[in-house]
Amino acid sequence: MSESSVPLTHCVYFSLKDNSPENCQALVDDCYRLLTRPDGLISLHAGVRDHELARPVNDQTFDVALVTVFESRAAHDAYQTHPDHVEFITSNKESWASVRVFDADARS
Repeated sequence: MSESSVPLTHCVYFSLKDNSPENCQALVDDCYRLLTRPDGLISLHAGVRDHELARPVNDQTFDVALVTVFESRAAHDAYQTHPDHVEFITSNKESWASVRVFDADARS
């Protein structure tokens, strides 16, 4: 399997300046409103951090998680400039205190 046809997992963890439940949910809603249409997107899951999961190994430094899987690196790369992705960033970036991105090949 060539590297360009390997599914790619793109995980984004947002920490918000104001992490009220309403603001966290608004970001999750925007993930589903704006990020579900790009070609090559296999799946998208977004949600608020579960505060009850507080084991020592659980990262507690984010408020909202976004996990997407693309059919290929090329699909992921095209997503970066997709108008809906650009709108998502433009509409929300002022609310972010930090953003961490983790990308990985998703070979089965």
